[in-house]
Amino acid sequence: MTRIGRIISVAVGGGLLAGFLAGCGGAGTGAPSEEKARLRGLLQRHAALPEGFSAKVRDPWQSPFTTTDRDCQAVLDTATGNPPKRALQAKAAASYQGDVLGETAAVGLASYAGSEAEEHLEALGKSLAACAKLAAAGTGTVFKLADLPVSGVGDEAVARRVRGRLNGYPYAFNLVLVRDGGTLMTLVHTGIRKVDPRRTRELAGALAQ
Repeated sequence: MTRIGRIISVAVGGGLLAGFLAGCGGAGTGAPSEEKARLRGLLQRHAALPEGFSAKVRDPWQSPFTTTDRDCQAVLDTATGNPPKRALQAKAAASYQGDVLGETAAVGLASYAGSEAEEHLEALGKSLAACAKLAAAGTGTVFKLADLPVSGVGDEAVARRVRGRLNGYPYAFNLVLVRDGGTLMTLVHTGIRKVDPRRTRELAGALAQ
């Protein structure tokens, strides 16, 4: 398979995800209930979250809008804890609130049988590359996507920076998709006018301890 990293800039280096990745090598080997427990356990690895982030595990991030573009919606579905269903064994998602206005760090994990995680990330990478603009007709909601240049993590990864207006008001988030073995992971880091990529990197490094 052509590596997704050749299509779009690869995802955030180090940590928060790297910490999850350290426990992902056995993905796809247990019963669904065991996989669910394993993924939930990974989401509890929040002891080293950056200063200003609550260690309290909150509900998964919910996108504040939908789009009629199939490529864009496929990516949004995955980012909100609804990953592709084919060969899905288990999934889990959570978010952590930051102390900056509108800031949330959201993580989603999905475990797949066989090589399905690789195939799903390839498809999602193509969808992400095709999604140049997110818009909801007649609502004042429109976003532009741009590359998020970062170093590699996991077996392969993709990342995009999303900026624009939600119902006429500024809104932004950084989106990272990562595959490690049979596990597919998402990181969404939200803000109001912009999201500091350095802060995103802090999040990515949080659970590498």
